[in-house]
Amino acid sequence: MPAFITLGRVLFAVLFIYSGATKLFGIQATTDFIAAKVAIPAMLLPYTSQLETMTGMSTQQTLAIAVGAFEVIGGLMIAVNFGARFFAILMIFFVAATIFYFHDFWNQSPPDNAKTLMDALKNLSIIGALFMIVDMAAGCRGRRPAYGDV
Repeated sequence: MPAFITLGRVLFAVLFIYSGATKLFGIQATTDFIAAKVAIPAMLLPYTSQLETMTGMSTQQTLAIAVGAFEVIGGLMIAVNFGARFFAILMIFFVAATIFYFHDFWNQSPPDNAKTLMDALKNLSIIGALFMIVDMAAGCRGRRPAYGDV
């Protein structure tokens, strides 16, 4: 059984590794997509302008690089089971934010929101798989009842 869990974890991590690499290789398209969907709050503008001055890149481009790197690193860590629980928890928050900012089906009319709704549901199922990785990443703890003492 552990071999299947390891294989499943590696195959699942390929999703994040590929997605992050695609974002990094197509950095301009990723930057444009982030710029179209994410508005920087006015409260953060002084800090983002300092960041832009330090890096010489726009905030959206910095976010695109950070997101791509995070997906690649997080996927690799889950695949090799090194800090898998920590990175799975971070990925849960990341995928939830992705649903909110990029798959906002509630802002679209019903015939047009079908693809966005499916993407949001796909991400919701990915969150479910990440919760399973959080539980399994602690290693084999013997057989436990599925629902505790219920």
